[in-house]
Amino acid sequence: MERKVHWAWPAFTAGQVPKELLHIHLEQEYGTYVRDFPTLLARAYIQCPIAAVRRELAENIYEEETGGLSGGVPHPELFLEYPRGLGMNLERFKRVELLPAAAEFRALLDDATTGHGWEVAAAVTTLFLEGTEYERGELDPGQPKRPQFAPAEHPLVKHYGLPVKNLALSRVHHQVEGSHRKAAWHLMLDFVDESMRPKVLQWMGQVLHGWLRYRDEVAEHCGLLPMKPQAPARR
Repeated sequence: MERKVHWAWPAFTAGQVPKELLHIHLEQEYGTYVRDFPTLLARAYIQCPIAAVRRELAENIYEEETGGLSGGVPHPELFLEYPRGLGMNLERFKRVELLPAAAEFRALLDDATTGHGWEVAAAVTTLFLEGTEYERGELDPGQPKRPQFAPAEHPLVKHYGLPVKNLALSRVHHQVEGSHRKAAWHLMLDFVDESMRPKVLQWMGQVLHGWLRYRDEVAEHCGLLPMKPQAPARR
């Protein structure tokens, strides 16, 4: 998870993506996994024979699908408050056309969550998709935690004029994600048999590489290019 870092993300958080191109990022995120995240997560649930694990997964599915633990609005609908507040055409989100690498990433997620065991499906959804490079901080108070923005300092508010009221998903994540992170690692560390761990790591690596390619493509379509290493100065 500490490798889940993309070179373009600082440009997004600094407002360097032209506002007229920002919809590309939001549409691709929604189409690749946000819209269907409850379904991806449910695939782990239906493959799992362990009642204690299913209970944890069921609570996560319930919150994602209904918002029943945080205010009664499904998380995919809360995500749409971002483009709505930015004045984007929400019709585009009803029929997202995935870019090639995004489509490959989504196909990889479908493969990973179908037929390879609950362990792989749970790791890919609850760890990779929901997690960040700050996972150690979710378990160890001595490790850095994921940055939390004050509403007025949220990049979409600060740089793109998103009304604070449209940050509902960020508020909900702040409210429930701490317990979700701990639950996800509890399932992985306490219920995944050691014999399955190499397979889980293999799939997590595949998903990481697919995600990096997908994010490269989104960054390019948003007008960003990776910084080329500078040639050493001549002496």
